[in-house]
Amino acid sequence: MLDNNLKNQLKEYLTYLTQPIELVAALDGGKAASEMKALLEEISSLSDKISVSTETDADVRIPSFAIARSGEEARIRFAGIPLGHEFTSMVLALLHTGGHPAKAAQKIQDQIRGLTGKFHFETYYSTTCHNCPDVVQALNLMATLNPNISHTAVDGALFQSEIDAREIMGVPAVFLNGQPFGQGRMELVQIVNRLDTDNDARTIAALNKKAPFDVLIVGGGPAGATAAIYAARKGIRTGVVAERFGGQVLDTVDIENFTSVPKTEGARLAADMDRHVRHYDVDIMSLQKVKKLVPGENLHELHLENGAVLKSKAIILATGARWRSMNVPGENEYRTKGVTYCPHCDGPLFKRKRVAVIGGGNSGVEAAIDLAGVVAHVTLVEFLPEMRADRVLQDKLRSLPNVDIILHAQTTEVVGKDGKVTGLNYKNRATEEMHFLPLEGIFVQIGLLPNTDWLKDTLDLTPTGEIIIDAYGKTSIPGIFAAGDCSSVPYKQIIIASGEGAKATLSAFDYLIRASSPMPS
Repeated sequence: MLDNNLKNQLKEYLTYLTQPIELVAALDGGKAASEMKALLEEISSLSDKISVSTETDADVRIPSFAIARSGEEARIRFAGIPLGHEFTSMVLALLHTGGHPAKAAQKIQDQIRGLTGKFHFETYYSTTCHNCPDVVQALNLMATLNPNISHTAVDGALFQSEIDAREIMGVPAVFLNGQPFGQGRMELVQIVNRLDTDNDARTIAALNKKAPFDVLIVGGGPAGATAAIYAARKGIRTGVVAERFGGQVLDTVDIENFTSVPKTEGARLAADMDRHVRHYDVDIMSLQKVKKLVPGENLHELHLENGAVLKSKAIILATGARWRSMNVPGENEYRTKGVTYCPHCDGPLFKRKRVAVIGGGNSGVEAAIDLAGVVAHVTLVEFLPEMRADRVLQDKLRSLPNVDIILHAQTTEVVGKDGKVTGLNYKNRATEEMHFLPLEGIFVQIGLLPNTDWLKDTLDLTPTGEIIIDAYGKTSIPGIFAAGDCSSVPYKQIIIASGEGAKATLSAFDYLIRASSPMPS
């Protein structure tokens, strides 16, 4: 199951085990069970602290295996073979169960240990999903720290009947004690805070007590992270408030155009950015959403959704962008029930089904090409008379036997029945004729919208909602700067956003120096 290179790496990791652990397998005679057995035997051969046994409990999924500290009841289970993106999740589960300390902040670990009640989580994942490992690893860690918490990670492709029964159309999909808990990427702190009902009041009080910042950055993507690094290196009081650190980078799979990095993944780059920022004295306030900007003469205010207020001499807006919606009837109703925005995450859930990709740019055509290798049939629907994707991508798409392309078509409605997508209606823009396209999944790939709705009537924005900035990153309000995908700078690229973040901080620092300089007599 594992090549020699992977075996050697895993063997090195397993030297960190301090306590014996047991892998308890529930198997049948199927192919997946045979592969799982081989994987577990390979793992146990790499460390004398790991043993393998089998169980016949009729209440557990088959095939699956549990990871347990010797002498204790198992609280982590994988129903599936955790390779691909989930291999790291399994390795961390082995290490943490075997006594290797977690890297999570001590404060959050203590908060997890203090949770009361019984919590059994189930996470449905796909091995191609780059968002799933964060959720799986967070819940596995919680299970190792608190005996009242257990977690089962389920490969949706292997347990398709459960996917259908629970009407799961997107991963990661998390259930708590049998009921839906959340879908999509979730951070450890976010999950814990949802369970710790007393945390909100403590968080608000702590935020309100913070002294004014010199520079306060809104957003944790490439622009925000770079702005924070540049500000901290100037020795000024720096804060970052963000819903999630990493921004849109977390939703990006392969990155091959970032100078000096031939190839990386979005999640890895986001983690590297996080580590780099934390290397400096930066106050990071994650999982916080800003709802209002109140400019002032000496101090500007940011009002958060939870009611807290932060103050700063200068503010850098780096709120990034989000996937653009079609804004047609049925889209919101069937979101995560057939309407999705991530082909890499959710594509495997539509195996042997008919799907559509909305959008003929590079993202849409790449999504259609990827999906064609998984689903039964793909129909690409493009609003314009021609696709806008690079010619090499168009040629590849047209060569695939299970792909249709509909041009000059306007999607008018998402159609569904019994909580699931059954098709879409579209208009031929050349003839005005209406058509119905039967399918079971819709992947929307029509670009991005800036996250600036909360800034309307505060700053000057373009008609599409971008913050208007000059060559120095200055907005229409002195002391307020903007950078990255939320701004009017052309070309939305990671490397451009990073450069704009640096520029915004340098401009903010210049503003602070001039604002504090004594007036000439």
